[in-house]
Amino acid sequence: MKKSTRYNLLIALTYSVTLIGGMVLGYKFLKDQGFQVQRDTNLTADSNNQRVEDILHIIKKNYVDDVDADSLQHLPIDSMLHQLDPHSMYLPAKKAFELSESLEGNFEGIGVEYYILNDTLLVTNVFKDGPAYAAGLRQGDKILKVDSLHISGRSLPRSSMIGKIRGKKGTAVNLTVMHPGNQTPNTFSIKRGRVAVSSIDAAYMMNSETAYVRISKFGANTDEDFINAVRQLKAKGMKKLILDLRDNGGGYVSAATGLANQFLQENKLIVYTEGKHEPRTDYFATGGGEFEQGKLAVLINENSASASEIFAGAIQDLDRGIIVGRRSFGKGLVQEQFAFEDGSALNLTIARYYTPSGRSIQKSYKKGFNAYQHELEDRFNDGELTSSKAKDSAKKAPSYTTQGGKKVYAGGGIQPDVYVNLDTAGYNKFYETLVDKKILVDFVFDVLIDRYTPAYLSQNLNTFTINDADYKDLLKYIQAKKIVIDYKQLISSRPIIYNDIKVMLCKYHLGDMGYYKANNLTDKVVKQALNSLN
Repeated sequence: MKKSTRYNLLIALTYSVTLIGGMVLGYKFLKDQGFQVQRDTNLTADSNNQRVEDILHIIKKNYVDDVDADSLQHLPIDSMLHQLDPHSMYLPAKKAFELSESLEGNFEGIGVEYYILNDTLLVTNVFKDGPAYAAGLRQGDKILKVDSLHISGRSLPRSSMIGKIRGKKGTAVNLTVMHPGNQTPNTFSIKRGRVAVSSIDAAYMMNSETAYVRISKFGANTDEDFINAVRQLKAKGMKKLILDLRDNGGGYVSAATGLANQFLQENKLIVYTEGKHEPRTDYFATGGGEFEQGKLAVLINENSASASEIFAGAIQDLDRGIIVGRRSFGKGLVQEQFAFEDGSALNLTIARYYTPSGRSIQKSYKKGFNAYQHELEDRFNDGELTSSKAKDSAKKAPSYTTQGGKKVYAGGGIQPDVYVNLDTAGYNKFYETLVDKKILVDFVFDVLIDRYTPAYLSQNLNTFTINDADYKDLLKYIQAKKIVIDYKQLISSRPIIYNDIKVMLCKYHLGDMGYYKANNLTDKVVKQALNSLN
């Protein structure tokens, strides 16, 4: 298989498995990677010219470096910002609202997760504190109609399916829903409201003294969510912690420092920021955190960015814990949001951040925006992500010394103390087809969810796998979808197919906690972290 194809397969797998539940209706999280800049199509030519002038004025007064603003004034907004750095971006009103909403720890909507199965919206989760649950919607329901729009059985674009459900707090939406086992549909009138979302995806005891906590983003309530989770875990005997920040694209700097404060002793420097128009600002631990003592392993990968790297850098530089996984993304720039009257906003880089030892981990963007976009793919093609041993390319960068005398490096992200490669065993063209066409997900929701109960999965989590009858039905399901089975490749990929099906079933019946409990049983990085802590 071509390297680029394998890379695309791995990306597809990430989204197909970890985002099984679908998107929360009324809520979408925009990762802080700075890769996409969209122009506000509602701006007229005159207003667009004024917006350019406004942006240039903000750049002159606030940008992190010296810049020749006059050279930018004749460029479109997106091209203008690309000339600065990959993370300065202009957000149309809708995108600005979604980004702000996601990091605030709540959203406006009805509070359900869904999956589009056979051109029907299948409800895969209902938030118990949300309006949908109060109205009577339950997991397994199928949404047939939204107000007057018929959804079921029609190949409508995703945006059309959910567009009528999303809306402002206090407004109502009418859903026509078929409950499992019913012959006739029910209609619900649901008033949209605010739904709280924790930034903690999972928190549980892996053994008698080691806990696992997964944080998906650094939002306004991350440290509070973490404190609540850790107090419960400490009551269960936690003495060691695996903190999973893989695929955490970042968020608020204050959230990262707030979380670090839970681990570090008083007056320890967590991070400092500095820019041309921003004097150096130091962030120190205030002491009294919930986990100042006890062994700590922090998991990172190539998608751990921004605030995740601030936290990991502090833990590494201060020798507070061990970093396990693969080199992080490499985003060392700090953005401030400047809002416009129409609701759109400019996210402009105003400073760089530096770890306690003084290193900047921002990777180079000298080759331009497009090259920066493909840097992770280059890592994959170069073998950095899959090699059995860590590559020493980062060691060409300037070196720094941690408090305990360990050598660490600047530029290009946080290098883990313990490297664990990306396991590609079983990834082949046939498996890629199953992932690309969502066959495994469809099979779980179409066939298996009625065969297994939450109680059964919970009781047999460690040993569960699909049985021979399930496997035969999977083969029939694949053939019914007009996919030719390559049996040699099928045998090669069967372990990961079985695992995907298991974690998807657990996600549906046991929620995020069940998903991570099941997935961590075979996760190489988690296993290495356990070994390192022991």
